[in-house]
Amino acid sequence: MTTPHPTPQPARGPLRLRMSQHPGRDTLDGGWWPRSRDLPVEMADLVDHFPSELGRVTRALVSPPDWDLRARAVAVSGRYVKVGSFPRDDTHLVLLTTSHRKLLRVLVVPPSLSDDQGEEALLAAATHGNAHSAEELLDTVTEHPDVDPRDHWPR
Repeated sequence: MTTPHPTPQPARGPLRLRMSQHPGRDTLDGGWWPRSRDLPVEMADLVDHFPSELGRVTRALVSPPDWDLRARAVAVSGRYVKVGSFPRDDTHLVLLTTSHRKLLRVLVVPPSLSDDQGEEALLAAATHGNAHSAEELLDTVTEHPDVDPRDHWPR
């Protein structure tokens, strides 16, 4: 493979990612709220801005229904990250393999959610003790918009 050439991207806001303080102890290890359904653009943003203390992302498995485009590899800062998809539909989940040999289960928050819903989903996905699956968590967030997340998701 040749070294990827960076493609100029429009200015983006900060990465919308919230990770658990103790990955590996709960159903989800955190939440990621991409700004679009464009997998190559969003995955590159996630990998390039992923918290270094969790390791470098080396591979990702995604849920195909969450994305408009599919990719087998994504160009990131000077390298490629392999991207696969689940053989079955685990909507709203991405599995990230890191250089620390950890497998992180991360909720993918749909970009179409409101600011309040998206923030609540990120909080819930990163909350210790949360036993909801990705789909259950998003159902709760979208079906009960008036719930105060501080009361619903223990911290």
